[in-house]
Amino acid sequence: MEKISTPKPVKILMIEDDPEFAELLTEYLARFNMQVTNYEDPFLGVSAGVQNYDLLLLDLTLPGMDGLEVCEEVVRKYNIPIIISSARSDIEDKVKSLELGADDYLPKPYDPKELYARIVSLLRRYQKGASAGQEPVSEYEIKGDTIYHHGRPLHLTPAEFDILSQLIRKQGITLSREQLINQSTVMSDSSQKSLDVIISKIRSKLGDPKSIQAVRGVGYKLV
Repeated sequence: MEKISTPKPVKILMIEDDPEFAELLTEYLARFNMQVTNYEDPFLGVSAGVQNYDLLLLDLTLPGMDGLEVCEEVVRKYNIPIIISSARSDIEDKVKSLELGADDYLPKPYDPKELYARIVSLLRRYQKGASAGQEPVSEYEIKGDTIYHHGRPLHLTPAEFDILSQLIRKQGITLSREQLINQSTVMSDSSQKSLDVIISKIRSKLGDPKSIQAVRGVGYKLV
């Protein structure tokens, strides 16, 4: 079975309230140089330094805070791959998770081998821009309420900042129009036509009309 090529362990943050299931996954993934830290309490999980982990494995049915709420909060604040691991089989939960920004949805029960394969695939996708032995270098940087492009600050409206931030955090991944609007804090009631106008203005400010690709029938992707 393929292993992640890395000199250091892959750090996985798990939020799972079933301790036996969490222990099973932790022991299995440890075979492949993956260190899992689990929190049964979602409030502790989201305050555990999410930015210090390589991937989030998230259950949906949690005490005190629904996993969809956790997913939404993490996506807004961090750029981290998210796999939903849940016994909830309702298609609406699956669709909502992906719309909120989760990268994959794995319904329980499942074989840990499948989880491992999905983790490898997802991390490979996130790391594909990196050269061997080097950290990936991004042309975008978000600092506070300013986005820098090749070190140059962009003068963006709140809506433009919101949409471009989402695209940067999922660079290379197509985000649906609904996902971009629903995750926005400033244009939740806006139409898809308004989104098209915002994308056009962002492209102009980046100076490259090809920087944001329109994926027909789906949405947009920052390349």
